[in-house]
Amino acid sequence: MSSLGFSVLFVVFFALTLGVRFWLASRHIRHVLRHRASVPAEFAPKVALAAHQKAADYTVARTRFGVAAMLWGGLVLIGFTLLGGLQALSVALLGLTGPGMAHQIALVAAFAVLSSLLDLPFDWYRQFVLEERFGFNKMTPGLWLADMAKGALVGAVIGLPLLWVILALMEQSGDLWWLWAWCVWSGFQLLMMVLYPTVFAPLFNKFTPLEDARLKERIEGLMARVGFASKGLFVMDGSKRSAHGNAYFSGFGSNKRIVFFDTLLTRLEPHEIEAVLAHELGHFKLRHIVKRIAVLFAISLGLLALLGYLKTQAWFYTGLGVLPMMDAPNDGMALILFALVLPVFSFVLSPLGSITSRKHEFEADAFAARHTDSGHLVSALVKMYEDNASTLTPDPLHSAFYDSHPPASVRVKHLNMAAA
Repeated sequence: MSSLGFSVLFVVFFALTLGVRFWLASRHIRHVLRHRASVPAEFAPKVALAAHQKAADYTVARTRFGVAAMLWGGLVLIGFTLLGGLQALSVALLGLTGPGMAHQIALVAAFAVLSSLLDLPFDWYRQFVLEERFGFNKMTPGLWLADMAKGALVGAVIGLPLLWVILALMEQSGDLWWLWAWCVWSGFQLLMMVLYPTVFAPLFNKFTPLEDARLKERIEGLMARVGFASKGLFVMDGSKRSAHGNAYFSGFGSNKRIVFFDTLLTRLEPHEIEAVLAHELGHFKLRHIVKRIAVLFAISLGLLALLGYLKTQAWFYTGLGVLPMMDAPNDGMALILFALVLPVFSFVLSPLGSITSRKHEFEADAFAARHTDSGHLVSALVKMYEDNASTLTPDPLHSAFYDSHPPASVRVKHLNMAAA
C-alpha cells in the first residue's frame, strides 16, 4: 500500500467513525427527550416523574458533552498524525536524547503527558460542572489533583519498566517479537488482577470490613449456596468522590474480595443487596470472567501480530504524517500510531462486544433469579437506575453501540418473566 492510499483510507474511516458517532448521539438525545414527559408504564409505580426527568436531562447533558469531547479528540488525533504533531515531538526529543531506547521511551512518555494535558479541561468540566450540576460530584479540587498525581506516579512506576521490556523485545527478539511481547503483556495483566485489590486500589479509596452483622450473614449464606470463596467483604468510601453506587468483586484466584460502595449500602435493603451480589457472583460462577479474559488475550495476540507487520511498513508511518528513522528503531512511534488509529478502524465492530456482554448480563440475571428473589433484583435495579440517573429510555441503536448492559425495560422484562 502507498502512503497516500493509507492516508486516504485513514481519513475515510475517520470521517465515517466521526459521522456515525455524531449521528448516534443525535438519535440518542432526540429519543430521550421524546420520552421525557412521562415515566414508562412498567416503571411508573416505582419511579417518580421528577427522577425520570432528571435522568433524561443528565443523559442529554452527558451525551452533548461527549460530542464536544469527541470533536476535540478528533482534532487532537489529526494534529498528532496528518498535521505532523508526532513528527515534531519526535524530532524535538531526538535532539535531547539522541536515537535509541531513551528516545523511544521519552517519546511514548511525552505523548502520554501531552495527551493527558490536552484532555485535562474536559476532565475538569466533567467532574466539577457536569457531575456537580446533577448532584453527583463529591470531590474537592484538592482530592481531584491528588488522585491525578497518584495516578500519574503509579502509571510511571508500573508503565515505564513495562514499556522498556516491550520496546526491548520489539528491537531484539526478531520477527516474532510480538509473541514474546504478548506473553509479557498477558502475564502483566494477570499480575495486576492479583495485586490491584490489595496494593493499588487502597491508594485511592479506603476499604473497611463490612460491619453489618445481619447483612454479612445473609451474604455469607448466599456465597455458601453458590460455592463462592472470598477473602472478605469490604465497604469502599465511594461517597468521598461520587454519589453513584455499585458493587463488584475483584481479584483473581484465591485473592477474590467483594466490595460494596457505601452509597449502595445506604440506599438498598439487605435482600436487594443480596440480589445484586447474586448477579455479580453469577458472572463468576458462569465463568464470564474467564471467558472475557480469554477473549481479551486472543484479541491482544491478534493486534500485536498486526502491529508486528505494520511496524515494518514505511507507508504506515508516512501515511500518518511521520518520517520513520532509517538508522534507528521506530518502535515507540509504531506503538503510539497503532494506539491512535486502532479505534478509528475498529469502531464499527463495537456492537459485537455489546452483544456478548449483554448475553452475559442476561445469564447473570437468570443466575441471580435462581438463587434469590428476582423481584428483589428488579427493585434494586430500579433504585440504582434512579440513584445513578440512568435513563430508562435509551435509543436502541445508540445503546447497541455503547451499552454493555441491556436497556432497563428489556432487563426488567426478562426478570419478570423469570419470576412468572
